Amino acid sequence: MKLKILAVGQKMPAWVTSGYQEYAKRMPRECSLELVELAPGKRTKQSHLAKVVEDEGKRILATLKDSDYVVALEVKGKQWSTADLAAKLSSWQGVHGVIVLIIGGPDGLSEACLQRANQLWCLSALTFPHPLVRVVLAEQLYRGWSLMNNHPYHRE
Repeated sequence: MKLKILAVGQKMPAWVTSGYQEYAKRMPRECSLELVELAPGKRTKQSHLAKVVEDEGKRILATLKDSDYVVALEVKGKQWSTADLAAKLSSWQGVHGVIVLIIGGPDGLSEACLQRANQLWCLSALTFPHPLVRVVLAEQLYRGWSLMNNHPYHRE
């Protein structure tokens, strides 16, 4: 199974890149983690945010394949515990070749992206700085894999 994080946002601070890479390198070959960054839309005082989000959504959708299983990170999605995530990873394994987890821009995902998603996941009820989401997501994917495989990283 391949996990792909599709994130709007480029040129992240070094701590974000380092944090993401730390967990990505821990993932085993049979559950690899890849990050694909998309440039955010231009935001100015005159920008219509709905148009910016729609444009970002079109570019996100253009990168997806019909066969991709898509999980959109969305504040209105369902919250999962670590055990829930481990169960999802286990159910996806062997059934879906590529799982794409979408992180929208600072203003969220377009309606078209939400409609394309197979599942909506609310990472937390807390509000995180946008760059931090990819680090938290990578860590949680590693933790879920660890629990699924009885690895000592996850402790309850």
